[in-house]
Amino acid sequence: MSNLLAVWAADRRAGLLGRSPDQSRYLFSCDHAAVTPDDQVSLTMPLRLESWTSRDLHPIFQMNLPEGALLEAIRRAIAKLAGDDDLTILRVTGGNQVGRNRFSLPEDLSPGITETRESLDDLLSYPDTVELFHELVSKYALRSGVSGVQPKVMLAATERGTATVGGYIVKSWGADYPHLAANEYFCMSAVQRAGLPVPEFHLSDNGGLFVMKRFDLEADGTSLGFEDMCALQALNSAQKYSSSYERVARSIKDFVSGENIQMAGEQFFASLVLSCMMRNGDAHLKNFGVLYDRPGAAVRLAPVYDVVTTVAYMSRDVPALSLAGTKKWWPRNMLEKFAIAHLAVPTGKVRQIFEEAADAVTSTGKLITGYMEVNPEFRDVGTRMLTVWNEGVSSLTK
Repeated sequence: MSNLLAVWAADRRAGLLGRSPDQSRYLFSCDHAAVTPDDQVSLTMPLRLESWTSRDLHPIFQMNLPEGALLEAIRRAIAKLAGDDDLTILRVTGGNQVGRNRFSLPEDLSPGITETRESLDDLLSYPDTVELFHELVSKYALRSGVSGVQPKVMLAATERGTATVGGYIVKSWGADYPHLAANEYFCMSAVQRAGLPVPEFHLSDNGGLFVMKRFDLEADGTSLGFEDMCALQALNSAQKYSSSYERVARSIKDFVSGENIQMAGEQFFASLVLSCMMRNGDAHLKNFGVLYDRPGAAVRLAPVYDVVTTVAYMSRDVPALSLAGTKKWWPRNMLEKFAIAHLAVPTGKVRQIFEEAADAVTSTGKLITGYMEVNPEFRDVGTRMLTVWNEGVSSLTK
């Protein structure tokens, strides 16, 4: 095999990843010493003697490949010296990935990187966030194994008022999606008000940065297993829109532990209702996932993340995945049937979810109104958000 990488599951070397001699396949071979569930790299890839073979890079390894602006920044930094194929990008970003897996050269004794620390307070209060984000990209792009088209980097930061260091994802926005950070902040605020689990998140003082604490890290820095629905459905990242919410429901039943399935189903349904009310057309496969301490331990649905009102920028946007064979903003009765038939959510709980989602979106809308008064530059985007939020709530509460 060529371009070999060592793959690590947490702090354990799990195997080797590379291309076949004719470059037609990717091969992952479990390490000969990999004998316990802790050495397993994915819930979908149990330990075995035979290599795992794939025409494209295996979905679990492809899961964190950078996209968009972050990918271009990495390519600019490494292309002349190292190339820009998937394995090379994994090699340079592989010491800092979302989830348990890490990557290194085969001869390396560990996949770790030397992490510098920022101050969360400084990130949130810095006056010129455009300048700051460019600096963060130049500093952290090669340490950021995280997917998503929105410009983002991963870094460590001392937390507010403490000496504790936590992992954070810092997002910005480009000219095509103005004020996306504030958009995401208010959408996530509505999700939080609806009672759903969310990571810790912040909006910088001038609205230029959205900062989210990583939910795949324990307080002591231990990495949790995280796999998004693309990986669980054996799809590559380019196929993140090529599925259905029914199939996500099946994946929850297939991978979430029995004691957590009911809660996971209710959380997933509530997040779908909120996405419909807030017109989030980007609730695709990579924006749902599962968490676990290690393979063999209980599996739960990951917190809700990456929620934005996409219709504020694309007025005719539709949901990312299909439901009942259609992509549209569905009426309430279709969502109710889906919840009962595919997620076993009791009728009374379905009604409660609609009510709590509507209250959360409506009350958060008042925060947007207040924010626009202090930040008039947000008025155009904020007004469009409020308009579609009102339409979404009205359509699902009649």
